[in-house]
Amino acid sequence: MKKRVFLIADHGLSIIYFLQSDFTATLLKAGVEVVLFTDDEALPAIAERFSQPGLTFEGIRVEACASYYRSVDPHFQRWLDLLRWAGGSNRINTAAMDGNFHLLTAGYYSSRQHYALPFLRMIIWMMRRSRPLRRFIVRLQQRYTPKIYSDLFEKYHPDLVVSRTPGWRIDRYILREAARHGIPTAAVLVGWDNPSSYNLNGSPVEHIVCWSEIQKEELVLGSDWDPECVFIGGIPSYDGYFRREWLIPHDDYFRQHGLDPNRKLLTYACSFETLHPNYPNMVALVDLVNENRLSEPCQLLIRFHPNHFRKDTRFEEEKKRVTEYIRGMRHVHIVEPVSLGAGLAHYSGEDMPEKASMMAWSDVFLTVYSTMVVETAIHDRPIVSMTIDTPGGWNMKGVYSPPLTTIGDWPTHKRFRQSGAGRVAETPEQVREQIDFYLKNPNANSSERQKFIQDECTYIDGSAGKRTGQYILSLLEERK
Repeated sequence: MKKRVFLIADHGLSIIYFLQSDFTATLLKAGVEVVLFTDDEALPAIAERFSQPGLTFEGIRVEACASYYRSVDPHFQRWLDLLRWAGGSNRINTAAMDGNFHLLTAGYYSSRQHYALPFLRMIIWMMRRSRPLRRFIVRLQQRYTPKIYSDLFEKYHPDLVVSRTPGWRIDRYILREAARHGIPTAAVLVGWDNPSSYNLNGSPVEHIVCWSEIQKEELVLGSDWDPECVFIGGIPSYDGYFRREWLIPHDDYFRQHGLDPNRKLLTYACSFETLHPNYPNMVALVDLVNENRLSEPCQLLIRFHPNHFRKDTRFEEEKKRVTEYIRGMRHVHIVEPVSLGAGLAHYSGEDMPEKASMMAWSDVFLTVYSTMVVETAIHDRPIVSMTIDTPGGWNMKGVYSPPLTTIGDWPTHKRFRQSGAGRVAETPEQVREQIDFYLKNPNANSSERQKFIQDECTYIDGSAGKRTGQYILSLLEERK
């Protein structure tokens, strides 16, 4: 009988990982049947685009999961989420975990749950120092295993369930159900900061695939993974970058956005806006370009973050504010991410050619420590991380908003700074200085960028999707 695998792609980045690399193609070519679970709203469009023999699509049942979370011990489930996200071992850099704690408890201070904070802090302090306690918390979560997917387990009888995380998100419910059915499970890490930010499993998971030795160390030391169960597969989502498959020709890309071929191109990708406004960064760049205060004539392309398209939010207001500010400025342009569905949050991979070309044709790329510093390093373009603070951050009750200048010690941010692959600017004047430096020295830090991507991505030949797919096949072979 043919083997069958469930793939859990509840986020747009996992669509790229699973469907726009060689990962799923490797499974299908080996005769494995694949059932891909994704956002319910986006499912029809994804099925239409990626449909092929051997590949079936199902909804992840977002509403059913949300209803269970709201109705069954909601406070306790929320506390378990907090303990999982902030309670990893202190054998690794805990700066991101500390941020998670403040982010997830920001609303506690104005609610009836504030009484739980001292107790939760104490547990987290002990968890960071006690492996048995961390393991107990992971096991405890298994009590919250709803039968949301029982009919689909009965229908398909999968041999393996593979998710984009080890139960850190909504995927925890289907992974817990798989464990209850005795079905082997595995996870693949889609995000660069995942093992340093989220830490403990939300479900029993037996195998995990990461990008690099760096991530493997974070998983082993921070999340108690057995080294034998951690496979370094690289990052399949970037195979298209390494193989230069997605590039729009330079002149075509400039025409597409109405760019001036006689001006240098600066690009800014919004990032970290959940915790801090990007508005001062964008205004600083707009003013430099609009007032011709750089060493060479430049133009600016701003890429909004997916969060900027969430209706009736502070992010949408920031987008409107920026759009109004640049009105009538001929050398400032905006690009909007594309989505196949609201649940995929404009991360569906529909615009990988846009992203790849934006980075490849930039004279200087700027952001706030986004994962795109890795992606831009692949294209060997100069990188500046901007951290211009807004006094008080978002200045909103119940919103954790740390200064951007304080996040440089978060694990991935620190690695970027220490690598020398790019530079950091904390003030408008420093932004001007760093841009001018790279305009005059476009090849500066190129060797550092090459080492950076080797360290972070491991396989830089476009083979990660195939390698990871073959590893999943090896897990299925063990089931014989």
